[in-house]
Amino acid sequence: MIIQKLKKNIANEFLLAEKYYGILSVINSLGLTEREIQLIAFTAIKGNISNVNYRDEFCKKYNTTAPTINNIVSKLKKIGVFVKTEDKDSSYPKKVRVNPSINLDFNKGLMLAITLKNETN
Repeated sequence: MIIQKLKKNIANEFLLAEKYYGILSVINSLGLTEREIQLIAFTAIKGNISNVNYRDEFCKKYNTTAPTINNIVSKLKKIGVFVKTEDKDSSYPKKVRVNPSINLDFNKGLMLAITLKNETN
């Protein structure tokens, strides 16, 4: 087995989240676009994308529109990256969030261990 270590310093939590979800997309052959990865990263940092203020912030930051967000959310829910949750104590009772199995705290450092195994051996 060959072992290779890579180290990259990332400027902030949004860029770290984008790198992480980009790697997940490549490893799992999801074919996510740059904008889809940005929305996943943004949602992971903010906690949900159902909040109108968060949607507006995303649109301004990435120069996009609310209908674009809706289309991306629909696709990401179908493939299981986004999930809808209930929060009855909130002004936004139904929230669209990143699937908890791939939602990390991007304020901390991240070390990934990726094993790629050749099945022919």
